[in-house]
Amino acid sequence: MSSQTVCFHCGNPFVPNPRVKNQRYCSQPDCQRARKREWQKRKLAVDPDYRANQRQCQRDWHAKNPGYYRKYRQDHPRSARRNALLQKIRNARRNPSLNATMDAFQTAPVNEPGAYYLIPVIATMDASTQKVFIIPTD
Repeated sequence: MSSQTVCFHCGNPFVPNPRVKNQRYCSQPDCQRARKREWQKRKLAVDPDYRANQRQCQRDWHAKNPGYYRKYRQDHPRSARRNALLQKIRNARRNPSLNATMDAFQTAPVNEPGAYYLIPVIATMDASTQKVFIIPTD
């Protein structure tokens, strides 16, 4: 009788394949994608040949598809706006000294109802108790 193991990604129990030593992921597509992502992340960190090959493949793709990202941003303005806001947040995390501000808080016009991420800005001297960036989720 086979014993069950818990999937490293989804946490659901599964019966591992006896031919796979130390199987940590179940056979669900999301879990297999997570397994492959983890493998690629590890491989990029330790294998310079693999990293160089991946970089060259990206360069080749960009050479064959010039202007792809510019056209994508034009065709998907909401995604472009969301990505720009998320990039500002990543930049702020990278350089925390830029978070302190004495600017007056400007209200964000929210014209469409929906789900949004609320991300506080640290160390403000504004009159409001908390400043947030409104970033659409779709």
